[in-house]
Amino acid sequence: MHPEPPPLPGAKHAVLAGFLGWTLDAFDFFVVVFLIDALSHQFGVSKKQIVFTLTATLFMRPIGAVLFGLLADRYGRRTPLMLNVIYFSIIELLCGFAPNFAVFLILRALFGIGMGGEWGVGASLAMEAAPRRWRGILSGILQSGYSVGYLLAALAARFVLPAWGWRPMFWLGALPAFLALYIRTKVPESEVWKQHRASSMKQVVQVVAQHWRRFAYLVVLMTFMIFLSHGTQDLYPDFLQEIHKLSAAARANLAIFYNFGAILGAIIFGQLSQTAGRRRSMIASLALCLLVIPFWAFGTSIFIVAAGAFFMQLGVQGAWGVIPVHLNELAADSARGLMPGFAYQLGILLAAPTNSLQYFLRDHFGYQWALAAFELITILSLVLLLFRGAESHNRPFLRLPPAKPLEAMSQISARGSEL
Repeated sequence: MHPEPPPLPGAKHAVLAGFLGWTLDAFDFFVVVFLIDALSHQFGVSKKQIVFTLTATLFMRPIGAVLFGLLADRYGRRTPLMLNVIYFSIIELLCGFAPNFAVFLILRALFGIGMGGEWGVGASLAMEAAPRRWRGILSGILQSGYSVGYLLAALAARFVLPAWGWRPMFWLGALPAFLALYIRTKVPESEVWKQHRASSMKQVVQVVAQHWRRFAYLVVLMTFMIFLSHGTQDLYPDFLQEIHKLSAAARANLAIFYNFGAILGAIIFGQLSQTAGRRRSMIASLALCLLVIPFWAFGTSIFIVAAGAFFMQLGVQGAWGVIPVHLNELAADSARGLMPGFAYQLGILLAAPTNSLQYFLRDHFGYQWALAAFELITILSLVLLLFRGAESHNRPFLRLPPAKPLEAMSQISARGSEL
């Protein structure tokens, strides 16, 4: 077992920056989920066209992962993360001024570049700073930022939308720009990056190519993880409106409720992965999702639906809570800014039609069966992938200098006293 290095300076700030960046990024994405009807009416287009803007955002995310991931592996984590936050904040602000659907669609596609770059850079910065014994729970906390962002979007839909309309929902997206100041003043550069720094962007690409089998596995894994998350979240407010006739306020309240389950799940299963292992914890969370599908999709009362949605998101984000640490432990040291984020976002690209596909299935089989069957196949596929997949649980990121003879004797004595 490799000895645990001393805590890195500024580790808590690195984790907080990653969490806040992902939270605010997710808020900016999920705002559209609560505005499908309002935007359809504003721009005079069908709901299906507004749903397509979500697909366009997802489709562009791999470009951001490559751009910001390469910058992060070549020039460090901090500066690319600051640039990313400023970029997606400006685009989100401009969305609130969109005069027509064509401009709005272009802006949502451009936003996808920023969203695609944030996760990989933020996660590598946070996981490289985190002590090994805390990686699991900090991974869950980091990923829970996604659910916190969804929760904040639901709160905005509940209170901002009725009072001021849809445009201020996007103007709030300019606030993350202030996060760049926090990163600049509080977050140190990754010591792990300094140790494994690539000499050129070409070398980063070559490292990923050398690990192409593992990278391909991560892409397939992340494709089905996107099917799991976006397939249970993006259209669910619309599902609640169409099947259960819930008002906008009721849908927002329910989304707030089930996102508390999502936050809880990410932290619980993230921590569980520290002792039970990454894959086993994810499989356990997926088993929970499988059990609650009947209540989540076919519940006959709002109380059953609410409980189903709560435990569904507890399981979904429970699996996702393990993803930051799992992907970073499987990634090559000198390509950790690019490899996890690019695999994640290529999965996004392959799964980008999720919302449109579910909408197509809804037209042929009904909303309930469309969501339920889609997620049943997704969950079973994920279990098989994880069962057959790789794991590098607790792999050290930072190489320690060889211990001097006196220090080595002290370590041996300390271990003997523990026994």
